[in-house]
Amino acid sequence: MGIWLTLFFWKFDVSPPRDLPLRFNRARQRLYAYNFKYRWWNPFEKWRVVPVAYDWSQVRAERWRRTHFTAQGGVIIQFGVELSIVKPGTNQVIDRFPLTAMGADEHAWAYVCTYMQQGPDALPPPGPPRDHNDVLWCNVAMLLAPKVEWPADMDLESRTAP
Repeated sequence: MGIWLTLFFWKFDVSPPRDLPLRFNRARQRLYAYNFKYRWWNPFEKWRVVPVAYDWSQVRAERWRRTHFTAQGGVIIQFGVELSIVKPGTNQVIDRFPLTAMGADEHAWAYVCTYMQQGPDALPPPGPPRDHNDVLWCNVAMLLAPKVEWPADMDLESRTAP
């Protein structure tokens, strides 16, 4: 059991990619996601990245909130936003991606919606772009994790107009 747990925690630390970026292409009206698939119960299975693309018309946002009570009598409240992908013409969810990264919440969703519907001129200027592979030298697990590498054709498509 100890060996299995050691392998599980090692793989859980170094197998996921350094980041799970989302790309929004206004010209193509598409969302591109670096989707990481894993099964927590099987540390021996190969976990993989499956980059996917969906039409903007399929994207919905779901706001969630969780309340945890600690043993010491405290309360921890967590909240966030997930992007849900629905089957065209229905509300059946076929995929989900977290939008809640680095404290992003419904304001990030509003920013994305404004960008996709009205363009960058309707928004305040964004901060400097961030390299998803840039990690601190002291974060050993992230340094050992695979770098974010989009497939070449999807990388080009997500950055260009049709």
